[in-house]
Formats: sequence, structure tokens, C-alpha cells
Amino acid sequence: MSKEKLSFQAEVGKLLDIVAHSLYSHSEVFLRELVSNASDACDKLRYEALTRPELTADGGADFRIALTVDADKGTLSVSDNGIGMTRDDLISNLGTIARSGTSAFVENLSGDENKDVSLIGQFGVGFYSAFMVARKVEVTTRKAGEDAAWVWTSDGRGEFTIDDGKRETRGTTVTLHLKKEGKEFAEAARLRQIIKKYSDHIAVPIVLIGGADGKGEDETLNSASALWARSKSEITADQYKEFYHHVAHAFDEPWLTLHNSVEGVVAYTNLLYVPTTRPFDIFHPERKQHVKLYVKKVFITDDCEELLPTYLRFVRGIVDAEDLPLNISREMLQHNPVLAKIRAGLVKRILGELKKKADKIPDEYATFWKAFGALMKEGIYEDFQHRDDLLALARFRTADSDALISLADYTSRMKKGQDAIYYMTGDDAGALSRSPHLEGFRAKGVEVLLLTDPVDEFWVPNIGVFEEKPFKSITRGGADLGSIKGDKAEESDKKKDAAEDGAVDMLIAAIKLALGEDVKDVRRSERLTDSAVCLVADENDMDVHLQKMLKMHGQLEATTPRVLEINPGHKLIGKLSSMAEKDVNDPALADMAHLLFDQARILEGEALPDAAAFAQRMTRALEKGLAS
Repeated sequence: MSKEKLSFQAEVGKLLDIVAHSLYSHSEVFLRELVSNASDACDKLRYEALTRPELTADGGADFRIALTVDADKGTLSVSDNGIGMTRDDLISNLGTIARSGTSAFVENLSGDENKDVSLIGQFGVGFYSAFMVARKVEVTTRKAGEDAAWVWTSDGRGEFTIDDGKRETRGTTVTLHLKKEGKEFAEAARLRQIIKKYSDHIAVPIVLIGGADGKGEDETLNSASALWARSKSEITADQYKEFYHHVAHAFDEPWLTLHNSVEGVVAYTNLLYVPTTRPFDIFHPERKQHVKLYVKKVFITDDCEELLPTYLRFVRGIVDAEDLPLNISREMLQHNPVLAKIRAGLVKRILGELKKKADKIPDEYATFWKAFGALMKEGIYEDFQHRDDLLALARFRTADSDALISLADYTSRMKKGQDAIYYMTGDDAGALSRSPHLEGFRAKGVEVLLLTDPVDEFWVPNIGVFEEKPFKSITRGGADLGSIKGDKAEESDKKKDAAEDGAVDMLIAAIKLALGEDVKDVRRSERLTDSAVCLVADENDMDVHLQKMLKMHGQLEATTPRVLEINPGHKLIGKLSSMAEKDVNDPALADMAHLLFDQARILEGEALPDAAAFAQRMTRALEKGLAS
């Protein structure tokens, strides 16, 4: 096949530009990333060879990663005898980023080094980091079990070529033609220092070909032993950190490290990490795990659904099991009793450590919750066995404070006569905190939880109660504030209606007549103290925000009409009640009914279905007001 020139995916092109030109002060990490990829390639072949031993006939079963420098040519090569790649693998792995959220990620790259390092830490750049130090990169590869070899070449400027290649044995060699400012990476002492710093934990030997001067004996640069198999006392904080960078392909710092060995009925070792920064693809619909499963230090898979529940998919690291067969297939992992026991132990351990953090360092835990709380709430909905533990770990913002509180905190501060946990759902906490629905609750000093994650619409009704206190949405049904004794001057209890009851009833009748089936009902409001109107769902109807969300995703064709609540204590409602008392058929009342309805919809953040009609009614109301 002749040489073929292809273009990078657009997002890759922009990412390469950022990596190559904005992150040079972090350039040494390119070697960590390339060595990590080479290690993964060896792990994958070691696993495949368990059932297909012929794959290692070409090049042997002793895996290693080789570094070769040519100071005269200004090149550095990183070579492995791992699984290798086909032509299609080269295109998919090195020409595109097949990950959800890629476009949004690239749009958030600003060119500001400090900001972009944080973002790249969420996303990981892997192979592309080579362009921080190289003016050209060549990748020569041959897939294990195949005869054809391929050469991928690019200068990182928008295009790459793929051509037929030659390689005696399986594996991949990445050759970097170093930039002038990157010549330090062709020096043995510099390579030795980088490997020791970032990759000493790699379980595959990393060998400098020819030693320090390139003419002597080969030199192994790393310990080449599984880090997780060592005693904790032998591992430094930096080694733990760099293993996290390797296993998670991340740039951030681990927030929590869990390293322990379990012996007994089931024996295993785990080295798990909770990231500081939320990984970029954490909400991908596939909800894939990122904990690698080993058996007796042999890599099995990095996609084991049975190892951890999906709500803990932010966890990174490895689990090395002693009691599984080495040749276990991914199909055999399903419903495996040994794996089920490991999973139970891991979940108990992780949740237990999170509770310790929550109790001892609540400020740090609040930062964790802001990053991963939405996933933990999935567990409240899905994991009945650990529901109580997860509820205890949950933290919430209230309408009057940004500080996160637990449900136990909330119930301990409930007002006398309050028999429910009040909450409100929506997309933005700031917008929710300005909602008129909160007015009566604020007047009573009653806390309201602001729930802004989509999963909140499902776990709250699913559990129903906490410590025998039911959850109640303040945007559905009656407010039930009459029995609550607040700690403020009870304005809402003491305030007399600005209009007589009979006049308000006349106004309600007029509004019902004008709005017809657009509303389910029109009622006096117990929750409003300052605003004239608001919209609520009826007691047995679907909550307002859930209706919006389902309709947006095509899961609901039409929304249920809501209840329009009016505030009898508001001056505007008082004047309209007087108008209704004089003439319930006054045409102006119909206009005002629609204007009040539209006002309530605007406060909900809704687009008006007939903006022209709204403008005409508003104009008539203004003309009448100016004329009087």
C-alpha cells in the first residue's frame, strides 16, 4: 500500500497546538506518558497470550521497554515488545480522540498555561505530549500475530501519514526527532532522572540501550516491580503519586490513596485513588470503570464492570486478585463469586475512608463532594445495600447558604412544627435561590435544599424519607407552612389579606375563566410573601423541573398544566380583587390574568409561547395605567 496522507480530527489539531506551544515547562512528562503507553501494550499482550501463546512466539515472552538515544541525529526512541497496532489502530488511536466531551474540552482550552494544565489533567494527553519536545514523531508498529508493519509520521501540524513499514518483531517504536530546546532528552543522565522520578513503579523493565554513552552495556533504569505488591513503608508519597499518574493517565494530584492487602477467604491487594479533579468523561453514557484488574500481577482488563459499582467510576487504580484463574475471560468475570466478595470489600473500604474524611476534614470533603457528589447520588438511587452509608455521606447546599450540610444537619435544625425535609430542584442553584417559591419558607426561617443534579429527580422520590421525615418539593402541592413556628417575626401569619375573602374568590374565578385549560387550578398561596404569583405542580403531578427535563430529552410529549398560586397579601392582587368585585367580566381582568400567568412562567425561566400576545397585553396595561 502506498503512503497515505490523512488529517487529524479537528479537536486533535487544536489540542496538539496547545500541548506543543503552551505547556513546555511541563515537557518532561512526555516520557512518562510514552512509557506508560508502552507498559499498557505489554500488559495487554501478556493477557492475550494466556489463551493464545503463539502471540509471543515472535519476540519472546520477556517484556521490556527500551530507550535509545542518538545524540548526533537528535533522536530518542521508546520501544516496546507489546501488542502492537494495525493500520486502523494507528488511525483511531493517534488520529482521533474517540471520547465523549472532546469538543467541549477543546473549547475550554484557553492558551493560559496554568488553566490548561488543570484541564488537561482532567482529560489526559498521552501520546500527543511527545510534540512538546519533538518537531517530528515517527511510530513504527507491528501487531502481535500479524506480518505487516506500519509507519505513522507527523509534525503535529494538522496532518499525518501512514505507510508500509519494516519491523522484525511485534511491538511499537516511537521515535522523536527532538527540537533544539529538547536536546536534553537525548542525554542519558536526564533520562535516568525522569524515569526514576515518574516511572520507577512500572512493572516492565525500562532499559537504556548502550548505557550512559550508548556504547556500553544496557542499563535498567527502574525497579521493575509491581508497586502495589511492596510494603507501604517502602513506598514514598512521590511514588504513590506517580503511580496514580501512570494508572489514571492524569496530571492532577490524588486526593485519597487506598493501599491495602486482604487475606482470608478471598485474598487481594488494592491500590486505589480518588482524583482531585473530576475526569472529563465521567458522565459518558457508558459509565465505564477505570480500575485495572490483575491476577497474580498479570493484567486482565481495565474494563471490569463487576469490580466496582458504576457510581464509583471516578476511582482509579488497580486490584490484584489471588483467587481468580489467570486465563479467566471477561465473560467468566460476570457473576463470579470471588469478584463479588472483592467488590463488597472495596465498596466498604472506599465508603469508610470517605466517611473518615467527611468527619475529620469537612472542608476538604466538601471539595470532593462538589466534584463527585452527583455520582454518589446515583448510588443512593441504585445501591440499596449501601443506601444509608451514602445518605450519611451526601452533602447539600441550601437556599440561604453556599456551605454544604448533611441530611442529619438539616433534620437537627428543623423548626418546631416542621415535619418534612423541603427541597427544590432545578439546573442552577443561583437561579433557584431567587425563586418566589422560597419566600414563605424564608419568612419562617425554614431551610430548603437546592438540588441541581439530574439524578436528584430520581433518588429523592425513590427513598421518600430520611429519619422518618418525608422529602417534600416546595414547587408541588401546598406549602404546609401554617403549623411551623419560625424564629422570625411571623409576618406571613400576622399579615392580613389586602382584599376581602369574597373579593379574592371573585378574582380567582375571573382568572380561571380567562386561562381555561392552560392552568389546572388557581389558588391562594401560603408560600408567597413578596411576589404576586407563582406556578406549582399539583400534589400528585410530576414536579415542574422533572417535566422540563423529560420534555427536553424527548421523553415527554406534553407537560401537565400547573396550578397558579396568587398572593392575597400583594397590593396588585388586592387591586385586581377590587376590580373583580365591581365587575367580574371586566375585559381588563382577562388581560391581567394572562399577564400574571406569563409573569409566573418568566420567573420559572420559561420561554413564552406567544410573546406577541404578551407584548400587546402589556402595552394595553401600561396605557391604562398612564391614563389613570
